[in-house]
Amino acid sequence: MEDFADGLSRGNLAQVKTVLASIVLALTVYQVGLMAIGYGKVRVPFLKPKAASFTHRAVGDTIVAITLLVAFMCITYFEVEDGIEHAADDEHVRAAVHVVAGSLLLTVIALKVVVVRWWQRLERLLPSLGLTVFALFAITWVTSAGDYLLGE
Repeated sequence: MEDFADGLSRGNLAQVKTVLASIVLALTVYQVGLMAIGYGKVRVPFLKPKAASFTHRAVGDTIVAITLLVAFMCITYFEVEDGIEHAADDEHVRAAVHVVAGSLLLTVIALKVVVVRWWQRLERLLPSLGLTVFALFAITWVTSAGDYLLGE
């Protein structure tokens, strides 16, 4: 696994993970805007609610694929990371928050997909699930890519 991930990123696992996570975070901001239009909370003259909702779903499928790749890279990265047991306490806390938020993120995304595709009677939960997904993406980004970009 380690060699596969390293080859996939050409030895730049942390950098590739950071770029992909940043792209996903930007797309989630776009997703929130699309659904604000889709639910009629925001009106723009060039985009109808139905088109915004369709785009939201298409972009969401892309986000899920990229997120699964980033999750794979995270698992591989932490598997090969040397000296993590000697990290400072605040680094342990950040890593723990990242792992918990990332695990919750994957769980909530899976639940949202199940509601959209099979449990339509629970559609009323979609706005809450969507905002939860957005918040968890932000937390996972801040505790990984944000730290990396700030040099912490």
